[in-house]
Amino acid sequence: MSRRRVRAIFDKELREYRRNGNIVYAMVILPFVFLIQPLIQIFTLPSSASVTLHHEHSLVYMLAIPALVPATLASYAVVGERLQGTLEPVLATPVRRDELLLGKALAAFVPSVVVSYGVYAVFIAAVELFAHAGVATALIQAPDLIAQVLFTPLLAAWSIWVGIAVSARCRDPRTAGQLSILAGLPSVAITTLIAFNVIPATLPVALAFGAALLILIRLGWRVASAIFDRERLITNTT
Repeated sequence: MSRRRVRAIFDKELREYRRNGNIVYAMVILPFVFLIQPLIQIFTLPSSASVTLHHEHSLVYMLAIPALVPATLASYAVVGERLQGTLEPVLATPVRRDELLLGKALAAFVPSVVVSYGVYAVFIAAVELFAHAGVATALIQAPDLIAQVLFTPLLAAWSIWVGIAVSARCRDPRTAGQLSILAGLPSVAITTLIAFNVIPATLPVALAFGAALLILIRLGWRVASAIFDRERLITNTT
């Protein structure tokens, strides 16, 4: 595998993201949905709410961002090339399939992880600065911070491989985006159930969730590679 060719695909994809206003719009709007409304709720909580918050893991819900944001990028990876008529020239180059997929995956992975960590940092800073006394201390817990750091790249990677696989099979960017986000909802449901203490936030649960994601990432890479068939994509057959 050539790092130079992977880097070339990576740079090309980032240039495409910058030119496409819809992609940038989706990357900005979606995280704000998970940022604004919860912050408003937290700012209105009285200090007495800290007793309840101390026994919850509310911030785990923020893991929905790395599960959903990458889907909007990865779902455009192949169908976007097809829409612009650049897919066949790209496939005609000597770039290997693995190099092409890895370059596209990294181009979706890097901005998604940066946005996820950035939104989380803004959220934590806002809570520290503006929440009532005791609420911030009860809400911001070390295990939740560690979970955010560790699971953000795992959820993003899984979401990206699903998005690329969907993108390789769809002809319409909007349909590809909707299906990719739909595929990411189970992981969002799990993190939400953990946030609401329906699933206990314990070390065994975290290890099992992490192991499952690693397996799914491996499977996702293989499935995306299998679906990304050059001949079928060039001839536009399904």
